[in-house]
Amino acid sequence: MSKMDFNREFDARHGELVAITDELSRVTCNNPSALTFAGTNTFLVGKNEVVVIDPGPMDLEHLDALMKAIDGRPVKAILVSHTHVDHSPLAGPLKEKTGAPVMGCGPHKRAVSFADMAETPMDASSQKDFAPDEELEDGAKISVDGVTIEVVATPGHTENHLSFALPEQGVMLPGDHVMAWSTTIVAPPDGSMNAYMKSLDKLIARSETRYFPSHGGEVNNPKVFLPQLKQHRQMRSDAILERLHAGDDDVMTMVKAIYTDVGPKLHGAAALNVLAQLDDLIAQGVVLCNGKVTLSAKFTLRELT
Repeated sequence: MSKMDFNREFDARHGELVAITDELSRVTCNNPSALTFAGTNTFLVGKNEVVVIDPGPMDLEHLDALMKAIDGRPVKAILVSHTHVDHSPLAGPLKEKTGAPVMGCGPHKRAVSFADMAETPMDASSQKDFAPDEELEDGAKISVDGVTIEVVATPGHTENHLSFALPEQGVMLPGDHVMAWSTTIVAPPDGSMNAYMKSLDKLIARSETRYFPSHGGEVNNPKVFLPQLKQHRQMRSDAILERLHAGDDDVMTMVKAIYTDVGPKLHGAAALNVLAQLDDLIAQGVVLCNGKVTLSAKFTLRELT
Protein backbone atom coordinates (compact mmCIF):
# COMPACT_ATOMS: atom_id res chain seq x y z
CA MET A 1 0.00 0.00 0.00
CA SER A 2 1.26 3.49 -0.85
CA LYS A 3 1.82 5.79 2.11
CA MET A 4 -1.17 7.93 3.08
CA ASP A 5 -0.58 11.54 2.06
CA PHE A 6 -1.81 13.14 5.28
CA ASN A 7 -1.69 16.90 5.66
CA ARG A 8 -1.32 17.89 9.32
CA GLU A 9 -0.13 21.42 8.65
CA PHE A 10 -2.94 23.74 9.68
CA ASP A 11 -2.98 27.25 11.16
CA ALA A 12 -6.34 27.26 12.94
CA ARG A 13 -6.37 30.97 13.85
CA HIS A 14 -9.19 30.25 16.27
CA GLY A 15 -12.05 32.74 16.15
CA GLU A 16 -10.77 34.60 13.06
CA LEU A 17 -12.47 34.82 9.68
CA VAL A 18 -10.03 33.13 7.30
CA ALA A 19 -10.56 33.46 3.54
CA ILE A 20 -10.13 30.24 1.54
CA THR A 21 -11.45 31.32 -1.87
CA ASP A 22 -13.42 34.36 -3.06
CA GLU A 23 -16.67 32.58 -2.15
CA LEU A 24 -15.56 30.52 0.85
CA SER A 25 -14.16 31.33 4.28
CA ARG A 26 -13.92 29.62 7.65
CA VAL A 27 -13.94 30.29 11.37
CA THR A 28 -12.34 27.52 13.44
CA CYS A 29 -13.73 26.87 16.90
CA ASN A 30 -11.26 26.58 19.77
CA ASN A 31 -12.26 23.01 20.63
CA PRO A 32 -9.12 20.99 19.85
CA SER A 33 -9.04 17.32 20.89
CA ALA A 34 -7.88 13.91 19.78
CA LEU A 35 -11.03 13.63 17.65
CA THR A 36 -11.41 17.23 16.41
CA PHE A 37 -7.71 17.96 15.68
CA ALA A 38 -7.37 21.78 15.89
CA GLY A 39 -11.13 22.30 16.26
CA THR A 40 -14.31 22.42 14.19
CA ASN A 41 -14.21 24.45 10.98
CA THR A 42 -17.38 26.46 10.42
CA PHE A 43 -17.64 27.54 6.78
CA LEU A 44 -19.25 30.66 5.35
CA VAL A 45 -20.26 30.59 1.68
CA GLY A 46 -21.02 33.86 -0.11
CA LYS A 47 -20.02 37.52 0.10
CA ASN A 48 -23.01 39.86 0.43
CA GLU A 49 -25.28 37.08 1.69
CA VAL A 50 -23.99 33.91 3.36
CA VAL A 51 -24.79 30.33 4.18
CA VAL A 52 -23.18 28.99 7.36
CA ILE A 53 -22.11 25.33 7.30
CA ASP A 54 -21.56 23.33 10.51
CA PRO A 55 -21.96 26.00 13.21
CA GLY A 56 -20.12 23.82 15.72
CA PRO A 57 -20.39 22.88 19.39
CA MET A 58 -22.29 24.74 22.09
CA ASP A 59 -19.55 27.33 22.52
CA LEU A 60 -20.65 30.93 23.09
CA GLU A 61 -17.22 32.34 22.23
CA HIS A 62 -17.50 30.63 18.86
CA LEU A 63 -21.00 32.05 18.45
CA ASP A 64 -19.62 35.53 19.06
CA ALA A 65 -16.83 34.87 16.53
CA LEU A 66 -19.38 33.74 13.93
CA MET A 67 -21.53 36.80 14.45
CA LYS A 68 -18.44 38.98 14.03
CA ALA A 69 -17.57 37.10 10.82
CA ILE A 70 -21.13 37.45 9.48
CA ASP A 71 -20.86 41.18 10.20
CA GLY A 72 -24.51 42.04 9.64
CA ARG A 73 -24.85 40.21 6.33
CA PRO A 74 -28.09 38.29 5.71
CA VAL A 75 -27.77 34.59 6.52
CA LYS A 76 -29.80 32.54 4.06
CA ALA A 77 -29.44 29.20 5.82
CA ILE A 78 -27.54 27.29 8.47
CA LEU A 79 -26.50 23.91 7.06
CA VAL A 80 -25.53 20.96 9.27
CA SER A 81 -23.57 17.96 7.99
CA HIS A 82 -24.37 15.57 10.86
CA THR A 83 -25.44 15.42 14.48
CA HIS A 84 -22.21 14.97 16.41
CA VAL A 85 -21.85 17.44 19.25
CA ASP A 86 -18.88 19.22 17.66
CA HIS A 87 -20.98 20.13 14.60
CA SER A 88 -24.68 20.74 15.25
CA PRO A 89 -25.54 22.16 18.72
CA LEU A 90 -24.72 25.80 17.94
CA ALA A 91 -27.27 25.80 15.11
CA GLY A 92 -30.06 26.72 17.53
CA PRO A 93 -28.37 29.77 19.10
CA LEU A 94 -27.15 30.91 15.67
CA LYS A 95 -30.71 30.68 14.33
CA GLU A 96 -31.90 32.84 17.24
CA LYS A 97 -29.27 35.46 16.40
CA THR A 98 -29.76 35.51 12.62
CA GLY A 99 -33.30 34.25 11.96
CA ALA A 100 -31.92 31.81 9.38
CA PRO A 101 -33.50 28.36 9.02
CA VAL A 102 -31.55 25.27 10.08
CA MET A 103 -31.28 22.85 7.18
CA GLY A 104 -29.30 19.78 6.12
CA CYS A 105 -29.12 16.42 7.82
CA GLY A 106 -32.11 14.88 9.53
CA PRO A 107 -32.42 14.02 13.22
CA HIS A 108 -29.80 11.75 14.71
CA LYS A 109 -30.25 8.03 14.15
CA ARG A 110 -28.17 4.92 14.52
CA ALA A 111 -26.93 2.85 11.63
CA VAL A 112 -29.51 0.20 10.70
CA SER A 113 -27.32 -2.75 11.73
CA PHE A 114 -26.82 -1.31 15.21
CA ALA A 115 -30.28 0.07 15.98
CA ASP A 116 -30.66 -2.20 19.03
CA MET A 117 -27.03 -2.15 20.17
CA ALA A 118 -26.30 -1.45 23.84
CA GLU A 119 -24.98 2.02 24.73
CA THR A 120 -21.40 2.72 23.72
CA PRO A 121 -19.15 5.79 24.25
CA MET A 122 -20.21 6.94 20.76
CA ASP A 123 -23.73 7.65 22.04
CA ALA A 124 -22.44 10.53 24.16
CA SER A 125 -21.01 12.21 21.05
CA SER A 126 -24.41 12.73 19.41
CA GLN A 127 -27.00 15.49 19.65
CA LYS A 128 -30.14 13.43 19.96
CA ASP A 129 -32.56 16.39 20.11
CA PHE A 130 -31.45 17.97 16.83
CA ALA A 131 -34.47 18.93 14.71
CA PRO A 132 -33.85 20.89 11.49
CA ASP A 133 -36.37 23.24 9.96
CA GLU A 134 -35.84 21.40 6.67
CA GLU A 135 -34.16 18.09 5.95
CA LEU A 136 -32.29 18.18 2.65
CA GLU A 137 -32.11 15.23 0.29
CA ASP A 138 -29.22 14.10 -1.87
CA GLY A 139 -28.88 16.39 -4.87
CA ALA A 140 -30.75 19.33 -3.36
CA LYS A 141 -29.29 22.72 -4.28
CA ILE A 142 -29.18 26.09 -2.58
CA SER A 143 -28.06 29.28 -4.28
CA VAL A 144 -26.43 32.04 -2.24
CA ASP A 145 -24.89 35.19 -3.68
CA GLY A 146 -24.51 33.49 -7.07
CA VAL A 147 -22.88 30.36 -5.63
CA THR A 148 -24.56 26.95 -5.88
CA ILE A 149 -24.29 24.56 -2.93
CA GLU A 150 -25.20 20.96 -3.73
CA VAL A 151 -26.11 18.43 -1.06
CA VAL A 152 -24.20 15.15 -1.38
CA ALA A 153 -25.50 12.42 0.92
CA THR A 154 -22.50 10.57 2.39
CA PRO A 155 -23.70 8.21 5.14
CA GLY A 156 -21.01 6.24 6.91
CA HIS A 157 -19.38 8.29 9.66
CA THR A 158 -22.97 8.72 10.80
CA GLU A 159 -26.17 7.45 9.22
CA ASN A 160 -27.32 11.02 8.49
CA HIS A 161 -24.01 12.47 7.25
CA LEU A 162 -24.07 14.98 4.39
CA SER A 163 -21.30 16.63 2.40
CA PHE A 164 -21.72 19.94 0.60
CA ALA A 165 -20.26 20.65 -2.84
CA LEU A 166 -19.64 23.94 -4.60
CA PRO A 167 -19.52 22.28 -8.03
CA GLU A 168 -18.92 25.43 -10.07
CA GLN A 169 -15.83 26.15 -7.94
CA GLY A 170 -14.64 22.52 -7.91
CA VAL A 171 -14.86 22.53 -4.10
CA MET A 172 -16.12 19.81 -1.74
CA LEU A 173 -16.87 20.31 1.95
CA PRO A 174 -16.88 16.65 3.04
CA GLY A 175 -17.62 17.20 6.73
CA ASP A 176 -16.04 14.31 8.62
CA HIS A 177 -16.25 11.80 5.76
CA VAL A 178 -12.79 12.71 4.45
CA MET A 179 -10.15 14.48 6.54
CA ALA A 180 -6.61 15.45 5.60
CA TRP A 181 -5.01 14.85 9.00
CA SER A 182 -6.39 11.39 9.81
CA THR A 183 -8.68 8.61 8.70
CA THR A 184 -12.32 9.00 9.71
CA ILE A 185 -13.80 7.19 12.68
CA VAL A 186 -16.52 4.80 11.54
CA ALA A 187 -17.82 3.22 14.73
CA PRO A 188 -21.10 1.67 15.82
CA PRO A 189 -23.77 2.51 16.68
CA ASP A 190 -23.56 5.71 14.62
CA GLY A 191 -21.29 4.52 11.84
CA SER A 192 -21.60 1.98 9.05
CA MET A 193 -18.50 0.88 7.16
CA ASN A 194 -20.58 -0.50 4.32
CA ALA A 195 -22.28 2.88 3.87
CA TYR A 196 -18.97 4.68 4.33
CA MET A 197 -17.28 2.76 1.50
CA LYS A 198 -20.21 3.35 -0.87
CA SER A 199 -20.12 7.06 -0.05
CA LEU A 200 -16.36 7.13 -0.61
CA ASP A 201 -16.87 5.64 -4.07
CA LYS A 202 -19.52 8.31 -4.68
CA LEU A 203 -17.03 11.08 -3.87
CA ILE A 204 -14.28 9.44 -5.93
CA ALA A 205 -16.60 9.51 -8.96
CA ARG A 206 -17.23 13.25 -8.61
CA SER A 207 -15.22 16.01 -10.27
CA GLU A 208 -14.35 18.29 -7.32
CA THR A 209 -10.60 18.75 -6.90
CA ARG A 210 -10.38 20.79 -3.67
CA TYR A 211 -11.54 19.30 -0.36
CA PHE A 212 -11.92 21.33 2.84
CA PRO A 213 -12.94 19.07 5.75
CA SER A 214 -14.61 20.10 8.99
CA HIS A 215 -11.39 19.49 10.93
CA GLY A 216 -7.89 20.47 9.84
CA GLY A 217 -6.69 21.76 6.51
CA GLU A 218 -7.13 21.06 2.83
CA VAL A 219 -6.75 17.53 1.47
CA ASN A 220 -3.68 17.21 -0.74
CA ASN A 221 -4.62 15.87 -4.19
CA PRO A 222 -8.04 14.28 -3.44
CA LYS A 223 -7.92 12.26 -6.67
CA VAL A 224 -5.02 10.32 -5.14
CA PHE A 225 -5.91 10.58 -1.46
CA LEU A 226 -9.45 9.19 -1.66
CA PRO A 227 -8.37 5.95 -3.39
CA GLN A 228 -5.65 5.67 -0.71
CA LEU A 229 -8.36 5.86 1.94
CA LYS A 230 -10.30 3.12 0.20
CA GLN A 231 -7.19 0.93 0.03
CA HIS A 232 -6.49 1.52 3.71
CA ARG A 233 -9.98 0.33 4.65
CA GLN A 234 -9.60 -2.71 2.41
CA MET A 235 -6.38 -3.66 4.18
CA ARG A 236 -8.24 -3.56 7.50
CA SER A 237 -10.87 -5.91 6.04
CA ASP A 238 -8.16 -8.22 4.74
CA ALA A 239 -6.60 -8.39 8.22
CA ILE A 240 -9.95 -9.41 9.71
CA LEU A 241 -10.44 -12.09 7.05
CA GLU A 242 -7.00 -13.46 7.90
CA ARG A 243 -8.00 -13.75 11.56
CA LEU A 244 -11.22 -15.52 10.62
CA HIS A 245 -9.21 -17.95 8.48
CA ALA A 246 -6.98 -18.53 11.53
CA GLY A 247 -10.01 -19.48 13.62
CA ASP A 248 -10.75 -16.28 15.52
CA ASP A 249 -14.49 -15.86 15.90
CA ASP A 250 -15.04 -12.90 18.24
CA VAL A 251 -14.20 -9.20 18.11
CA MET A 252 -11.85 -8.91 21.09
CA THR A 253 -9.70 -11.87 19.98
CA MET A 254 -9.30 -10.19 16.60
CA VAL A 255 -8.48 -6.83 18.21
CA LYS A 256 -5.66 -8.36 20.27
CA ALA A 257 -4.21 -10.05 17.18
CA ILE A 258 -4.57 -7.11 14.77
CA TYR A 259 -3.88 -4.09 17.01
CA THR A 260 -0.62 -5.33 18.51
CA ASP A 261 0.79 -1.79 18.57
CA VAL A 262 -2.19 -0.38 20.50
CA GLY A 263 -2.39 -0.37 24.29
CA PRO A 264 -5.21 -2.20 26.10
CA LYS A 265 -6.87 1.13 27.03
CA LEU A 266 -7.61 1.70 23.35
CA HIS A 267 -8.89 -1.80 22.66
CA GLY A 268 -12.49 -0.69 23.24
CA ALA A 269 -12.28 1.87 20.43
CA ALA A 270 -10.47 -0.64 18.22
CA ALA A 271 -13.24 -3.17 18.88
CA LEU A 272 -15.85 -0.77 17.47
CA ASN A 273 -13.72 -0.35 14.34
CA VAL A 274 -13.46 -4.12 13.91
CA LEU A 275 -17.20 -4.50 14.43
CA ALA A 276 -17.88 -1.91 11.71
CA GLN A 277 -15.58 -3.80 9.33
CA LEU A 278 -17.28 -7.12 10.16
CA ASP A 279 -20.68 -5.58 9.48
CA ASP A 280 -19.40 -4.48 6.06
CA LEU A 281 -18.09 -7.99 5.33
CA ILE A 282 -21.49 -9.42 6.31
CA ALA A 283 -23.18 -7.01 3.91
CA GLN A 284 -20.81 -8.22 1.18
CA GLY A 285 -21.84 -11.82 1.87
CA VAL A 286 -18.35 -12.86 2.93
CA VAL A 287 -18.90 -13.32 6.69
CA LEU A 288 -21.70 -14.82 8.77
CA CYS A 289 -22.85 -13.80 12.26
CA ASN A 290 -24.62 -16.07 14.76
CA GLY A 291 -27.24 -13.40 15.53
CA LYS A 292 -27.32 -9.63 15.79
CA VAL A 293 -24.06 -7.85 14.98
CA THR A 294 -22.77 -6.97 18.46
CA LEU A 295 -19.46 -6.92 20.30
CA SER A 296 -20.29 -10.30 21.89
CA ALA A 297 -21.42 -12.04 18.69
CA LYS A 298 -19.60 -14.92 16.98
CA PHE A 299 -18.44 -14.61 13.37
CA THR A 300 -17.39 -17.14 10.73
CA LEU A 301 -16.42 -17.08 7.09
CA ARG A 302 -19.19 -17.97 4.66
CA GLU A 303 -18.39 -21.22 2.89
CA LEU A 304 -18.24 -20.83 -0.89
CA THR A 305 -20.44 -23.25 -2.83
